[in-house]
Amino acid sequence: MRILVTGGTGFTGSHLVRRLLSKGHDVLVLDYQKGLFYDELKSKGAKIELGGILQRDLVDRMVKDCEVVQHVAAAFRQLNVPDQHYWDVNVEGTRYLLDAAHRFKVRKFVYCSTQGVHGHISNPPGNELSPIAPEDYYQLTKYEGEKVVEQYVKEGLDAVTLRPTAIYGPGDPGRFQMLFRMVKNGTFLMFGDGSTFYHPVYIDNLVDAMELASEKDGLQGEAYIIADEHYYTLNDLVGHVAKAMNQDVKIRHLPFRPLWLAALGCELVCKPLRITPPIFRRRVDWFRQVRAFNIGKAKKDLGYQPRVGIEEGLTRTGEWYVVEGRI
Repeated sequence: MRILVTGGTGFTGSHLVRRLLSKGHDVLVLDYQKGLFYDELKSKGAKIELGGILQRDLVDRMVKDCEVVQHVAAAFRQLNVPDQHYWDVNVEGTRYLLDAAHRFKVRKFVYCSTQGVHGHISNPPGNELSPIAPEDYYQLTKYEGEKVVEQYVKEGLDAVTLRPTAIYGPGDPGRFQMLFRMVKNGTFLMFGDGSTFYHPVYIDNLVDAMELASEKDGLQGEAYIIADEHYYTLNDLVGHVAKAMNQDVKIRHLPFRPLWLAALGCELVCKPLRITPPIFRRRVDWFRQVRAFNIGKAKKDLGYQPRVGIEEGLTRTGEWYVVEGRI
């Protein structure tokens, strides 16, 4: 099949592209930057176009003749840009792709959203019917993108939405890299009591779900939480990371509120200067927000079964960080 992957040189997209290439698919990649894996993916046969999903002519050219569109690209973790940028990329860019997919009669459109649309889960575990309560503009725009998907489903496009939890694995430059670094120090500063639930999804498990979503018929407009089998308290998660690293670690508990106020202060100072604050509320909310879900719907409808558990996933991730000199 000919498959378009947007955001295909990034962490999540690159793993999907590798999988699709390994199965003999003709893979097109649209990304606004080369990312970490540009050269590798190109050498494996991916046809990569550098550009943005707001370029309508480019989008039309990339979507035309594709059977499947895997829409992974998003504005994410960009703090020194106006909110309008998030709206333009995550909502209007998604609309451009959906419009092209509809006009060119793409067989299946898979939209990668986020479990963050549900915000804090007051009564864990949550599921796809949990209240929609995004807590930042990124999460809000991802949900607005879901609404656009629903509009095109009503027009006859076969589209499915995936809401992955906290994605991790080799190549992840984000939160898990910081988690490994903090554990390696031997003392982990835990703001709060560490009893908050956190629900990871290993990248290979998510790619499994992406493939399944593109293959299954009769799921138009459905949304699915994609996560690993189990969720963990933050204290337990730190313990699993330490075990994967064969590292002794002491968890030191500190109050959360001063950290949150410091993050707010950093944002207020840095935003007018258009610089990225060293800490910000979205990052420190990791210590506070409950993320725990039931994945029964994805198992039932998609046939999804997480294959890689926490021990194996963290070990693979840690080994990649060591080889790449990141921890």
